[in-house]
Amino acid sequence: MLDDTASNLRQYLNALRADGFGGDIAEDEAARLVGATDNSIYYIAPQAILFPRDAADVAKAAALADRFGIALTARGGGTGTNGQSLNDGVVIDMSRHMIGILSLDIKARSVTVEPGVVLDQLNAYLRPQGYFFAPTVSTSSRATVGGMFATDASGKGSRIYGRMSDHVLSADIILANGRSATATTHATSDAELERIGSAIRNDLNTHTQEITQQFPVMNRGLTGYNLDEARTDAGDLNYVKLLAGSEGTLALTTQLTLRITPIPNIRALTVLAYDNCIAALEHVPHLVKAEPAAIEFLDDKILALAAASPMWSEVESVLGQVGEAGGFLFVEFTGDNDDEVRAGQDRLAGILEKNYIPLTAQVATAAPAEMSALWEMRKRSVGLLAAVETSRIGLPFVEDAAVPPENLSAFVAEFGQLLDARGLTYGMFGHADVGCVHVRPMLNMRDPADRDQIRPISDAVSALCQKHGGLIWGEHGKGMRGEYVETYVGPDLYGVMRRIKAAFDPDNRLNPGKLVTAADSDMTVMKLDAVPMRGARDAQIDETVHADFDRAIACNGNGACHNWAPSDPMCPSYKATRDKVQAPKGRASLFREWTRLRSTGEDVAPVEEALKDSLDTCLSCKSCTGQCPVRVDIPAMKSAFLHEYFKTRTRPARDHVLRHMERLSLALRKLPRPANLLAGNPLMRAVLNRGFGLVDIPRYSALSAEQAVQDAGGKLVSPNTRPSNWGERPVLLVLDSFTGAFDTKVIAQSAVLLGRLGFTVWAIPPVANGKARQVRGMMNAFAAQRDQTTALLSQFRADDLPLISLEPAVTDLLNKDYDLGASQVLSLDRFLSDNLHALPRLPDDEAARYTLFTHCTEKTADPATSRRWQSVFRHFGLTLDIADTGCCGMAGLFGHEAEHRAMSGQLFDLSWREPLETAGLGALATGFSCRSQTGRFGDAEPAHPCSALLARLEP
Repeated sequence: MLDDTASNLRQYLNALRADGFGGDIAEDEAARLVGATDNSIYYIAPQAILFPRDAADVAKAAALADRFGIALTARGGGTGTNGQSLNDGVVIDMSRHMIGILSLDIKARSVTVEPGVVLDQLNAYLRPQGYFFAPTVSTSSRATVGGMFATDASGKGSRIYGRMSDHVLSADIILANGRSATATTHATSDAELERIGSAIRNDLNTHTQEITQQFPVMNRGLTGYNLDEARTDAGDLNYVKLLAGSEGTLALTTQLTLRITPIPNIRALTVLAYDNCIAALEHVPHLVKAEPAAIEFLDDKILALAAASPMWSEVESVLGQVGEAGGFLFVEFTGDNDDEVRAGQDRLAGILEKNYIPLTAQVATAAPAEMSALWEMRKRSVGLLAAVETSRIGLPFVEDAAVPPENLSAFVAEFGQLLDARGLTYGMFGHADVGCVHVRPMLNMRDPADRDQIRPISDAVSALCQKHGGLIWGEHGKGMRGEYVETYVGPDLYGVMRRIKAAFDPDNRLNPGKLVTAADSDMTVMKLDAVPMRGARDAQIDETVHADFDRAIACNGNGACHNWAPSDPMCPSYKATRDKVQAPKGRASLFREWTRLRSTGEDVAPVEEALKDSLDTCLSCKSCTGQCPVRVDIPAMKSAFLHEYFKTRTRPARDHVLRHMERLSLALRKLPRPANLLAGNPLMRAVLNRGFGLVDIPRYSALSAEQAVQDAGGKLVSPNTRPSNWGERPVLLVLDSFTGAFDTKVIAQSAVLLGRLGFTVWAIPPVANGKARQVRGMMNAFAAQRDQTTALLSQFRADDLPLISLEPAVTDLLNKDYDLGASQVLSLDRFLSDNLHALPRLPDDEAARYTLFTHCTEKTADPATSRRWQSVFRHFGLTLDIADTGCCGMAGLFGHEAEHRAMSGQLFDLSWREPLETAGLGALATGFSCRSQTGRFGDAEPAHPCSALLARLEP
């Protein structure tokens, strides 16, 4: 029997520690709050979370749970759309430590991994060997293979590759009693597993005819307790098919041996546009005859949201050609050679010539960068539908319904009518070639009336699926929708499933209340509208009082901030710690609870301190601001929180220094030699470190910013000395306090470069921007500085001059957080790119090859920056490669804080060190922070890109 009392939980956790559990045990409120949600509408806080290090830890957790009557629920990436891994009791999270790729056997075409390995991580490991793991999911940057096995996941390409269970050769599991076993696709030698399996085999043999009748024959067929495919031709039991999709209700997975697939050598993608969604879907049964690798679908809402996001610059070259349309199909062909792909495209062309369904546009591409960007946009459809600027957002509770492809257009038409009748808008995307289109109704879950729609819509969609020969859960698992299982399979087969559950887990200890419950037990399956919903908690938040934190409420839990790749900027603190409390999603969860408790008048102190601790490791790099699909801006909310937090507390001494440091730096830069002597003095370094927690303060440039401009032939300007004649092709450099004090050679090089390109260079002496004040939540002081600098810059508005900023973080700050009216401050790359038509083109220099390292803020806020630099370099005959890096670890203030120096160095090693060593002397970096960090932890400080361009122009 389950015993969820606090005293029993305490005994269990103490026994775990005493038994040598080697992983982490989290009982704190912050971890429990973060573990209470996934990508669904639900909220269930666990009593504790375990982070095992290995299979032995999992076995101990299960054996002691059996002894103490504790419920265990396995969790992977936390990307479930229907609460698959949400439960009370104890959650066992495999994603922090069990992330090892254990062995690769190319000859056998197999790889063995731990369950916490992320799909993209696995494919990055396999790619150099020419292989990949074929099942694809849109959350591949954070979805774990263990979670994919738990839901029997599938996605793009499943028409030819199948689903997760088709690629699992064996699974090492821990049974509910703590015993280990290996599940395979055939008979087992494990005595206990054989005991369980023998009864199941007999049950399946007795119900052969019913199974054949009830289980639909379709690509997205019934999985999780897969009675049909669990039977083998030899009369054995396919344990893999039985366990796949069971969502941790039968066993805990500790290791998977997977089948790997050769990577196709050639790909080509055709985008087809239609008047409306139904027309696009009606065309699919015809297009499938061309035998493409995939046909993916999205509607005009997705495209409009993408067009308003930073990613649009990456797909505009293709999608910008399609014009107005209501529905889109992405048709991909793959092959080992050009002839195979060309043959597929020819088959497609033959079908299109028959004009079954008229097109509004057609665009094809075989450019790897364009195809990658288009598929990335398709992946982000989930998040985009939650990014709408309304109270209602797209929700996934009925999104993965699947029907036979020939019934798809009729199904979607009736689905649309169902939602139209309720006055709801919706967005659509999905895998058209296998009949799975994700329809996300837009609801405001803070509104009780909208929450009340979950039940009737779900029931209606389930009935509609049955009408069209499909299933309500075609891809993402069942989760809270397990109550529909009996409706689809009938009472007899449902009884078989309950007996299977009883054979594996008679006490309902594993993920209790999901899918089915054990035969002869009193427990019932959770009802989808009886489970607590996070919208009901959000409804308690006074939004008028907490408007600064509204983006935390917008977080839909899609987990993009848990991106595995070191080369991805989001989120550095999560990458360094693997702690989800220290990721944007975790911080958003804490912001939500903090604002809720402040609104209700409950005790906020514990959550407030937990939120403060979490924000202490936030680099304020703003990567989440640019990359989060719903634009959860943690740095902005961090500033607002610190502003509130320190209203009733004394600020640390360092904050008082930082309040005035920018202005002090602008003064000291005029006395570089004594300032450097003072800053370099061991006693002063000790004072800064021990007294104020500041380390590695940069040295002032010997050459002043003003002199750098004038030596380059430029001129200085101020509001009091504005010229009457700006000269030929004038530009105005807005010098910042970072390069203006510490890196004036960049100013000199930029001014010389612009002068040689025929521009008249003017410059405003370095001005303060208030960045440190903003980061530390000194909002009144920041506002004062912002208003002062805005007034200064506004005086040049009438002159209609290009304003150019050389520092990416400052460029972003001026354009996003300052009110400059219609004026925009341009980055150097944007200005040069916009004016290439008027600049001399130089012949190619084959020997000149450089590698660009971009600032993480500009990489996420303005993804086109790398391509602009490449076009500029190409114009001048230079080759520019782009380093695939994440955050360097400096992020302005963060890297200079003594308590963060170790993490700062860890992040540099994680993402920057190796690419820098590869680039060697050809390394270029756009950000002052990045160049400083490289000088601190690397072998040499890279130059700014303008130095390479200037060298190219040298006579």
